[in-house]
Parts: sequence; C-alpha cells; structure tokens
Amino acid sequence: MLILASASPRRRELLTQLGCSFEVVVSATDECSDESLSPEELTLRNATQKALAVAKLRPEAPVLGADTVVALDGHIYGKPRDEAAAIDMLKKLVGKEHLVITGIALAHRGKVYTDAVTTKVAMAPLTEAAIKKYVATGEPLDKAGAYAVQGKAAAFITGIVGSFSNVVGLPLHTVCTLAETAGVAL
Repeated sequence: MLILASASPRRRELLTQLGCSFEVVVSATDECSDESLSPEELTLRNATQKALAVAKLRPEAPVLGADTVVALDGHIYGKPRDEAAAIDMLKKLVGKEHLVITGIALAHRGKVYTDAVTTKVAMAPLTEAAIKKYVATGEPLDKAGAYAVQGKAAAFITGIVGSFSNVVGLPLHTVCTLAETAGVAL
C-alpha cells in the first residue's frame, strides 16, 4: 500500500482514478518558499521533505510526496493566502501562457526517487469583474496559481500543452514511471 503525504483531495482523486490502494498521512513539514530556487528545485525540495517526513513515521511503506506551483515571468505562485492575493494572481495570469510545475518524490526502502513535470497552460483574458466573481466562489483559495483547471476555471483555459493531471496536481504518468523504477506496485 502506498502512503500519500498530502491533504489534497485532487491528488486522492487522481490516485483513485489509477485504482491505486493508498492511505493518506499528511506531512507536518513547512513548505519552502525560497524564490531563489527555480520552480523545479522548489517543488522537488518540498515534495522530498513531505515524503521523507512521512517515511520516518511509516518506514515500511512507500511514501509519495508532491508539490505544485505556477510560474510566470520569473515569479512563482503557490496557494493564495486570501481572496485579495487570489485576485492579484489571476490578474497576472489571465490572457497569458504560464507554467504549472509539480515535483514528486517517492520514498521507498531508504531511497528517494524524484521528478518534476512542467505543463504549459494558456488562460483567456478576463475582466476584473469576472476574476472577482470566480474568486468569490472560494474555489481558487487552496490552489496553486489560484485556479482549478478541473473546476469552474476550465472555462478560462484556452490551451494545455503537456500533462493535464499535472495541472490538477499530480502527473500520473510520471508517478507510475517512478513507482515502476522503485519497484512499487500501484
């Protein structure tokens, strides 16, 4: 059985979609937000810290950690702290193409297997009123980049190049590849 070191309901849904047997044990580690790191380095660091923290509690099981951010013009956007931050993030993303980066780490038998996946997402231009209406739904408040591609924000997305499941929060193909490399049956 796999241990998912994440409270994300979207990651649970994606693993369930695979038919994976797993248990959730949320990591108590604080996420790094060091903007001197590249988005890939940042997500890999956070994913690895989460996986290793839970692996200490459950050393008998493989542990999967993940971290997702949005990047645009050299800035990294995680989860907004409040509605005002969500509005600000979306104002910067709309009408542009940005990157969604997820770092994943699989801790198993004393080793950590990692990878980062990048997907390009294009978002339509939106009025400030449309942004505020979307933010008022509450949907963007716990999402990197302040939007949920699998939710109401799907209406704003004009294109995706790369892994759709990555934009949701867990690149399934890469998870399966890392699990195979680590000898973990999903």
